[in-house]
Amino acid sequence: MSNIADALKQEIARVARKELKDEIAALRKLASTHRSDIAALKRELKALHGVVKGLQKGLSRPAAAPSPEPQETQTKRRGGSTEFSAEQLATHRAELGLTQAQMARLIGASALSVYKWESGKVQPRAVQQEQIAAALKLGKRAVKAKLQEQEA
Repeated sequence: MSNIADALKQEIARVARKELKDEIAALRKLASTHRSDIAALKRELKALHGVVKGLQKGLSRPAAAPSPEPQETQTKRRGGSTEFSAEQLATHRAELGLTQAQMARLIGASALSVYKWESGKVQPRAVQQEQIAAALKLGKRAVKAKLQEQEA
């Protein structure tokens, strides 16, 4: 009789694990989505705090005379480089005939990062933007040589 009871307990435990597995997978996916939403909201909040700080600084200063020169369409960073462009990165990578993994090795990042940059989901950090700008200046021969150097 105890053999039947043990077999029944084992079968119940197996079925319970199987049913819980699907529910846990759904909860993990939901938790992951929530984490990414929270991260996006934190980035948005940080940007809004920056805007508020800028507005507060503008209110504390006396009104400055408007500059007669029109502002450029793209903002400049320190060192004179322009803002990051996902389309420019993707087209230049395609012109060089590189995969995302090869471009990632060239820049010193992961292939997933290159994918996210090209899709516009994520903006690269300042250090990575400098490396991207340097990579965009390279030609096909220079890129091949650099990749071969890294493999050796």
